[in-house]
Amino acid sequence: MDMFNPPHPGEVLREYLPEGMQVTEAAQRLGVSRITLSRVLNGRAAISADMALRLEAALGTSAAMWTGMQADYDLWQARQKPQPKVERLVA
Repeated sequence: MDMFNPPHPGEVLREYLPEGMQVTEAAQRLGVSRITLSRVLNGRAAISADMALRLEAALGTSAAMWTGMQADYDLWQARQKPQPKVERLVA
């Protein structure tokens, strides 16, 4: 279990955008709305599989890297909340 708080993938994405590129231009190049990209960059929306594929094509990164980061972030966030009592399904 990871003991640290992984960054939201949107924070990492900020570092991949070319210096000086505005959100509007990046969104146009990705084929998404400015609001969609802004929400991801500000950690208010998750990177979907569709967005991960767009980032793969636009940045030369792997879609799996982005979805993996999102999954790590989501799991860490979920582990910070009280867990419900769950009974094992198998002995």
